[in-house]
Amino acid sequence: MAVKRGAGRNNGGFCGLRLPVILLLFFSVLAPLLFLTGRGIHFRDSTDFKLERALGHATLKTSLLKGGKWKLMKLNLFVLETITANTQDLEPWSLDNMRKHPLSSSWEVGGLEADQNKTTLNEPKDTASDAAKITSQNKEENVAKAGDHSVLADTPAKQQRRRLREQRREKRANQLVHQDDEAIIKLENAAIERSKGVDSAVLGKYSIWRRDFENENSDSTVRLMRDQMIMARVYSSIAKMKNKLDLYQELLTRLKESQRSLGEVTTDADLPKSAPEKIKAMGQVLSKSREQLYDCKLVTMKLRAMLQSADEQVRSLKKQSTFLSQLAAKTVPNGIHCLSMRLTIGYYLLPLEKRRFPRSENLENPSLYHYALFSDNVLAASVVVNSTIRNAKEPEKHVFHLVTDKLNFGAMNMWFLLNPPGKATIHVENVDEFKWLNSSYCPVLRQLESAAMKEYYFKADHPTTLSAGSSNLKYRNPKYLSMLNHLRFYLPQVYPKLNKILFLDDDIVVQKDLTGLWAVDLHGKVNGAVETCGESFHRFDKYLNFSNPKIARNFDPNACGWAYGMNMFDLVEWKKKDITGIYHKWQNMNEERTLWKLGTLPPGLITFYGLTHPLEKTWHVLGLGYNPSIDRADIDNAAVIHYNGNMKPWLEIAMTKYRPYWTKYIKYNHPYLRNCNLNE
Repeated sequence: MAVKRGAGRNNGGFCGLRLPVILLLFFSVLAPLLFLTGRGIHFRDSTDFKLERALGHATLKTSLLKGGKWKLMKLNLFVLETITANTQDLEPWSLDNMRKHPLSSSWEVGGLEADQNKTTLNEPKDTASDAAKITSQNKEENVAKAGDHSVLADTPAKQQRRRLREQRREKRANQLVHQDDEAIIKLENAAIERSKGVDSAVLGKYSIWRRDFENENSDSTVRLMRDQMIMARVYSSIAKMKNKLDLYQELLTRLKESQRSLGEVTTDADLPKSAPEKIKAMGQVLSKSREQLYDCKLVTMKLRAMLQSADEQVRSLKKQSTFLSQLAAKTVPNGIHCLSMRLTIGYYLLPLEKRRFPRSENLENPSLYHYALFSDNVLAASVVVNSTIRNAKEPEKHVFHLVTDKLNFGAMNMWFLLNPPGKATIHVENVDEFKWLNSSYCPVLRQLESAAMKEYYFKADHPTTLSAGSSNLKYRNPKYLSMLNHLRFYLPQVYPKLNKILFLDDDIVVQKDLTGLWAVDLHGKVNGAVETCGESFHRFDKYLNFSNPKIARNFDPNACGWAYGMNMFDLVEWKKKDITGIYHKWQNMNEERTLWKLGTLPPGLITFYGLTHPLEKTWHVLGLGYNPSIDRADIDNAAVIHYNGNMKPWLEIAMTKYRPYWTKYIKYNHPYLRNCNLNE
């Protein structure tokens, strides 16, 4: 009896022990197996995935029941070998790899046969219909039916999906190849374009890839010789200071030889054949000097002194260049002076009855298009008139009011008598005959007659050198002393019966019909002009002294500037607002030149402050006398182009790219022009 109970306890203990062992093995072996199996197999259909998991559980459970503990141990080793083999192949472990690389027969698990009617670990297959049956039956029936319906071959649906996947892979691969081809083609094209740029670059430049940094003195041999000469000067100075006279003389000798050899050469190709010998000899002397004289602080000091000296020379040359350019801009070319003299002689040889212009009745007709042009340059005035008439739609309705000084009055009359502007009306006056324009009425004339102003304009602090006088030359500019320049502030007095008048400078060229300007509504303003300000330039603070409280209280330093040269003036509004009186007021306050220095633009900005209507920029394009980078399209589309600046088109310093716009309105075959050697 006791034996039976003991046996029963032993049996019960064995049964109680087997269940924890099975659970332990399940979680330690089967769970990782299922995890790895799930990663190796990718199904699109969630039903197939569920069926596979059910098959795995059922098959493994059967193996455990039939095989016992030794089969579980063998299965564990089987899994480890499989994972190790696949890891060595550098591929993730999956059933697909097992199918590709079948195990040897020694690892076959007992009780599992690759039978068509039983489940295997080699090819577990299922269908969607099997999964539907499994969900409707108990666990044993599910396992049996899953085993019965497992097949070694893929179903048609899976084959179709596999084919679709392969097709997508091929399509994507082709797309990537195509993209690579396009990228290669783009790179090749870019390289070809770049090679063209290199081929067209200037040979001998060490920076051919960046033309904007081209240096005329970039040739290596030339630069080497110049570097040697710099160091020779440094060491010669140190040698003299340290009383090394022999070395000093030798350095001077080599320096002179290098200077003669280099001369004005800027490229290696122009160097003489003896240059390599000179470089070698200089190198030997410099090496010797370095051994005897080199002192880092002393060499640095000498180089710094040379740099400062060179900088001072550059500044001096810049001042001289500025002086000469201003001088060239303010002088009258010989040809134009000759033309004026010859025309003056011819005019005063004419009888009085032939000195009159026709159609004088149009001069005070307010219904016509009136222009005001104040100039002492006959050739420049002729270009303004000719270009305006040639581009006018109705030339007979245009009237030109020219005012000049007594020196050029005869020449201006004679030119337009010989070359009348077609059907247009023209009239020439002498500013010195305006008796009302005197020092008691005009503050500028009164100031010009003062001793202080004469000192300011004519002596200009008595410069003793060419470079010192460069900054004062502008004070002696004749236009600042001529009333022709200030006459623009007296338009209603000069033309009392006109309502509107278009003011033109003599350094402009008209390219389109200008009658549209008379139709522009100025909205009660007096002056119609093109604004010239940008983000930080050509604003009031550039022209006026805002440190003066009179200026600071009345004007905005950021107010936009505008340009003289082409201005539409409403003379009716001018009289209402007493523009001339405003000008006189500020001109009187500037007698000591504390509000602005010179010129007519600063007082113009003050006088017409708040009374200027901005015009479209295409009416007036400026800068052809100083700016070489104006857009060609802007010039061609402009109604008026303006050569403001020093490089006037009638001077030799004019920019050649802009000069044809001006010269095309001059007849160089005219006898007077030929006699004065005026040509293109």
